[in-house]
Amino acid sequence: MSDFAVETLKRLPLAEASYRLLDYVTQADFLADVFQRHHGASYEQEISFPLFVQLIAAALLEHQGSGHKSFARAQADGILETSLKAMYGKLARVPLSLSQGLLSDATPRLLDVCPATAGVPVPPRLRGFHVLALDGKKIKHVTHRLKILRHVRGQVLAAKVLVALDLARGLAVGLTADPDGEAADSVLVPELLAQVRTRLPGPRLWVADRAFCDLNQPHRLAEGGDHFVIRYHAKVGFHRDPQRPVRTGVDQRGRAYQEEWGWLGSARDPRRLSVRRLTLQRPGDEAVIVVTDLLDADLYPAEDLLDVYLQRWGIERVFQRITEVFHLRRLIGSTPQAGVFQTAFCLLLYNILVVVRGYVSAGQERLPETVSLENLFDDVQRQLVALHEVLSPPEVVALFSVPPRAQTLQEQLRALLGTQWTDYGAKAPTRWYEPIEKPAPSYLPGGHTSVYRLLQAACQEGNKVEPHNRN
Repeated sequence: MSDFAVETLKRLPLAEASYRLLDYVTQADFLADVFQRHHGASYEQEISFPLFVQLIAAALLEHQGSGHKSFARAQADGILETSLKAMYGKLARVPLSLSQGLLSDATPRLLDVCPATAGVPVPPRLRGFHVLALDGKKIKHVTHRLKILRHVRGQVLAAKVLVALDLARGLAVGLTADPDGEAADSVLVPELLAQVRTRLPGPRLWVADRAFCDLNQPHRLAEGGDHFVIRYHAKVGFHRDPQRPVRTGVDQRGRAYQEEWGWLGSARDPRRLSVRRLTLQRPGDEAVIVVTDLLDADLYPAEDLLDVYLQRWGIERVFQRITEVFHLRRLIGSTPQAGVFQTAFCLLLYNILVVVRGYVSAGQERLPETVSLENLFDDVQRQLVALHEVLSPPEVVALFSVPPRAQTLQEQLRALLGTQWTDYGAKAPTRWYEPIEKPAPSYLPGGHTSVYRLLQAACQEGNKVEPHNRN
C-alpha cells in the first residue's frame, strides 16, 4: 500500500466511508456463506459470487447503471476473465432465493453499525416495537432484449417484490419476490414475515396499506405476539361494538379524529377479529381510516398510531429513490431473475447510503430527513469515480484489505462523516399548503398553441402576467 494511495483516500471521506460499509457487508467469506445457503440450482465456476457482486456494485455506483461498462472495464483490468455474454447469462439465471438471501442476511450486519435514529422518529409509546412498513413494488422498465419481447408493445413487468422497511432505522430489512410481475402482494406475505421474524426480535408492529386489509393478512401479522396497523378497506365489513362509546380528539395539526371498537368480518366468519378503528379527517383530502389490534387507547393513543401509519409513505419513497438514484430505471438484464437481483442490490446500496446519512446528520446534530439522499449520493458517486480514476483496482483493494469489527467501523465512520456537511446537502423544507380547488382543464382549439399567445391572452383578460417580449 503506497503513501500516495493512503493520502488519496484521506481526501475522499465519503468514498472511504461508503467502501468501508460495502466491504463490511460484502466480505468474501460472508458472500460465500450466503451463496452456500441460498444458491439453489446455481453454481460457481469462473465467476464467483463475490466477483459477481463486485461487478454489479461497480455498474450501479460508478457507471450509472451500465452493466456493459462495468463488465468491459473489469475485462480490461483482468478482473473478469470470461466473456461479457457469460456475465450477462449469470445475471439472467441468478435464483430468487439468492437475491432475497443477500439483502436479508447483509442488512443485520448494517444494523450493527447503523445509528438508532437514522430513519424517522417513532412515537414514544410505540418504541417498544420494531415498527415495520410493508409494501409491494412492480419492477418496470424492462429493456426488450429478449427475443420474445422484441415485438411487444406496451408495459412489460420484470417481477413483483414485497419489502419490509424498519421505520426507525430507515433500512429495508427483508424482501420476497415472485417472477410474475402481475402477482398479488398477499402471496408473498407469509415468506416475508418468516424471513424478517428470524432476524429481528419481537414484538413487531406491522404497518400496511389497504391492499393487506382482508380477513387473512391481519391474522398472519399478529402471529408470535406481533401487532398491526392496516389501512381499512371497505371490502371488509366493520361491525362496531354498540357497548363501547366512540371517542374523539384532535391531532397536533388540528385535524379531528375518532376511534371506534368492533370487529372485522361478520359474526358467522371464523376469521373474524376484534379491532379498533381510527378515522382521521383531512380537509380537502381523503380521510385516513386504519384498523389495529392494539385495543388499549390509553396505552397506545390514537394520535401515535395514526402518526406511525402516515410515516408508512417512507417505504414508497424508498422505491422512488432506488429507481431514480440507483438507476433502477435502467435494468441490466431482461429476465425476472435479473430484475429481482438488481432490485435487491439497489436496496442494499440504499441501506448503506442511509447509514452514511445517519452519521452525517448525527455529526451535525440534524434530523436525518433534512439531509438529501439524492445530493449525498451525487457526492458519494463523484468521489468513488475520482478514487478509481486515480488508483488502480489492486491499489483500491489493498486499502480495504483488513475487515474491521463493528465497533471499530463505527468509530471510523464517526471520524470520517462527522464533519462532512455543506448547505448543498440540505433537503428542501416541506411546506404545507391549504388545499385549493383545481380548475377544470381547458382544451386548446386545434390541440396546440404557443406560450406567447397564452401570456398575451392572460394579460388582455386583466391578469397580472407580463407579456413576454419577442426580442
